[in-house]
Amino acid sequence: MLPNAAPIQPLLASPEQTLNNVPLGGAIPPEAAAHAADAAAQAVTRLSVSYGYIGVFIAAFLVTILATPLMRRLAIRHSVIDHPNDPRKEHKMPIAYLGGVAIFLGLLAGIAVSYISLLSPLKIITPHPTVFPAMAFPFSILLGMTLIMLAGLLDDVIGLDPRLKIAGMLLASAALAMNDIGVKVAAGVMQPLGALIGNESLLYSIPVPGMDAAFQIDIIYWTGTAIIAIFVLGACNASNLIDGLDGLLTGVTAIAAAGFLFLALGLAAADDGILDSSRVVLCMALLGACLGFLPHNFNPATIFMGDAGSLLLGYCSIVAVLSLGDTGRTPLVVAGLIIYLLPIIDTTLAIVRRKMAGLPMSAPDAQHLHHLLKRSLGVKGAVFVLYGIAGCFCMLGIVVSLGRARLAYVLAMVVASFILVTAIKVARIKIIEEQIRKATSLAAGAEPAPEPPARSQPRAERLEDQPAGAPSR
Repeated sequence: MLPNAAPIQPLLASPEQTLNNVPLGGAIPPEAAAHAADAAAQAVTRLSVSYGYIGVFIAAFLVTILATPLMRRLAIRHSVIDHPNDPRKEHKMPIAYLGGVAIFLGLLAGIAVSYISLLSPLKIITPHPTVFPAMAFPFSILLGMTLIMLAGLLDDVIGLDPRLKIAGMLLASAALAMNDIGVKVAAGVMQPLGALIGNESLLYSIPVPGMDAAFQIDIIYWTGTAIIAIFVLGACNASNLIDGLDGLLTGVTAIAAAGFLFLALGLAAADDGILDSSRVVLCMALLGACLGFLPHNFNPATIFMGDAGSLLLGYCSIVAVLSLGDTGRTPLVVAGLIIYLLPIIDTTLAIVRRKMAGLPMSAPDAQHLHHLLKRSLGVKGAVFVLYGIAGCFCMLGIVVSLGRARLAYVLAMVVASFILVTAIKVARIKIIEEQIRKATSLAAGAEPAPEPPARSQPRAERLEDQPAGAPSR
């Protein structure tokens, strides 16, 4: 077993553990029997914790599934519509945007349930037993969700400069740092390195000349802040890139949210830290909102989530991953990244593929995983295959969290390598075919056909797979 990869264990002894201490063939002493009964009554499991928070899921699901048709009517009324003006688009009729707003409302409803239960006598949810003080859902996460959704919504409605959207993502990242959400992820990696140089905290004081004061630099804090920014930018763009088929991003995110929820429930059952309740609320709300939107978005879709939805789902997913390391459990962050590995692989492939072709990173193409599968299996077949792959990565992440890290790492490496090599091979074949065509034309004495010049396109006509700027489904 890898260091620091110990499985999550409940803090309370089970009744079986208590009874196993009784000598064989002997009667159970009254004290042991009483202790076993008391332990059984107090046992905290993932299932028992989930019962207490199920109200969050119900609220998010119902609000999303009911708000989506209203957002569709609003989008049609104000012409916030995706027209099928590109050959790679599957829909043959205009489809409304603003599905991302419905997802946002569902998330807010689920989170609101947690606030109501904490601040009023109406107990819609029952928090798990904990020794930590009750804590409301962090405002910094709500602020980041709102900033991300508004940035995507403005792009869906009026078009937004990509630099402004990146600025919105960075603001959302800074909001997380307000409550140290994700900052402590760096501690599990940086502290052992600091111990090697005799400064485990990596906290340095620099005297200010002429003053009786010192300027302190916390290397772990600033490294964690940089990790937040990188993770948020990467996840938001990964979600946007994979959102190319009806229901694909919604379903993949729902599968990932179920995996995150399993890890969050395990931490809550073990009473790991002060963020346990907020983590479960976020995962429950994310799962409920995705499942509420999926019936409307699955092929044939009646509404697309737009950038407002794709950026929001990527943001919520990576916040769930970063929160797993709040108490320094870096292996759980790795497990969360494995659960979310499908969008990460697709984004990595897009970067490598465009680099190989000499294209800018923002250049669109039709070589994403879902494009390759769609040509052979159709839209629904491709979506179901990618659901299956996402489910496999979800199970591997769970295996890592249970302490079987080496086996899961090996399996994840094999699966990811197979997908990466296959996709790069397909892209490389097309590059080789183009080189052969040009060489043949030159050998025949003919000038190769020039590439058609790229033209600037308005927001309604931009291709689907541009990072953080595409019409999202």
